[in-house]
Amino acid sequence: MPLILSGNVASATADAGYTVANSCRFNDDDNPKMTVTPSSSGTNAGLKYTLSAWVKLGNIGADKTIWSCSSDTYIYITGAGIISCNFRRDGGTNYQYESTRRLRDPSAWYHIVMRVDTTDSTDADKVQVYVNNEEDTPSITSYQNMADDFETGGNVSGIEQRIGVYSDGSLDFDGYMAEVIMVDNQSLAPTSFGEYDSDTPTIWKPKDISDISVGTNGYYLDFEDSSNLGNNAAGSGSADLTETNLAAADQMTDTPTNNYSTWNPLSIATSGTPTFSQGNLQVITPVSGLGWSISTIGATSGKWYAEVFVVAYASLDRTAIGITGDPIGSLAGNSNIGTLTNSLDVGYWQNGYSAVGNSTDTDYGDVFVVDDLMGIALNIDDNEVIFYRNNTAQNSGTAISFTAGSTYHFCLNDGSNGGGNTTVTNFGQDGTFAGNKTAQGNADGNGYGDFYYSVPSGFYALCTKNLAKYG
Repeated sequence: MPLILSGNVASATADAGYTVANSCRFNDDDNPKMTVTPSSSGTNAGLKYTLSAWVKLGNIGADKTIWSCSSDTYIYITGAGIISCNFRRDGGTNYQYESTRRLRDPSAWYHIVMRVDTTDSTDADKVQVYVNNEEDTPSITSYQNMADDFETGGNVSGIEQRIGVYSDGSLDFDGYMAEVIMVDNQSLAPTSFGEYDSDTPTIWKPKDISDISVGTNGYYLDFEDSSNLGNNAAGSGSADLTETNLAAADQMTDTPTNNYSTWNPLSIATSGTPTFSQGNLQVITPVSGLGWSISTIGATSGKWYAEVFVVAYASLDRTAIGITGDPIGSLAGNSNIGTLTNSLDVGYWQNGYSAVGNSTDTDYGDVFVVDDLMGIALNIDDNEVIFYRNNTAQNSGTAISFTAGSTYHFCLNDGSNGGGNTTVTNFGQDGTFAGNKTAQGNADGNGYGDFYYSVPSGFYALCTKNLAKYG
């Protein structure tokens, strides 16, 4: 069975059913946001509405806003993983909600629903928050002190509504969003937006929401138009949202119906601290200290492909791309992909050498430099790996054999205390490498992924749809 971090990873079991085509990547270093300001108020404006969004976390240690409006009216996820909601108008009383559960899994797609209905005389039902169809039990409940018919800022004329940023322009969202819908003048249950998978009934997944009426100032963001990511696909409700610091390159194929691997900021072996960004696809390793990262998804069988674009490296570093069959053991030993103690590691170093396990470096292929695009073709079925430089198989295409392990993951490494490197990886969800390249649109043999070069025959993108079939 494939190994994926705990949490909901959406439909990893079947190809049938509703498919979400795209998500939008928010990189908090860019201060991205989408905004719209209603020109009029509809019925129950500010009193009754529902926000539904599927999110996948990037920078898990920072506060990240999903939606905000007015003064201190928002829903965001704290760096500790707590869902925090606040409702205040014009410097008045703060009414707060904080979740008991914590969202801290960067491999998972979470479905978050916030229902607001201050016309409800039951105080506990004025605000309800759900994660993957499970209602949360709040740890802070001052929202229950709202007066009946308290007007928040949601969907009110003249009050800017924001996706991905707090009211003062801070607490930027970092990660991915998909199927974002604001429904004006309705308080809807999560079952309006999702359903349990028929093959795996513990997995909560999206369903078609195109028939939901979004009301006067609602909107539906499906992110399917890369030239207009803020397009309101509902065909009614508000105008399109205006994007700021978002580009066509931020349209992703990583979605809650086909979850792609990223790098895992929770699983690193290092004497320094790597920096993860661009939806955990860009990694900057430390200038001082070693850095070692693994993919969020691993597999026990099958043939898998990924591409790594070299953005920058220091002259003293030892950048390596590779694989490991024992990520836990490697992490515990602070392994440098094949140069220390773990016999299940294979690395291809920037200086052209390779290493298998704890063996001596072997002359393997070309030196790789800035602007090179490296490929990794991992064949777990035959315990082999081939590395590519700019679409040329190294060592004349002769595969490197490795020891069978329990679960194999892709790896990145900086094996030097005197340098640092920057790479952007494409597991199939981003053919632009965070805007560094022009996407070429090469899918794997199953029709998934957006790779720069043609995928080697029989190899596949590391995503849940492919894992369900080949992993």
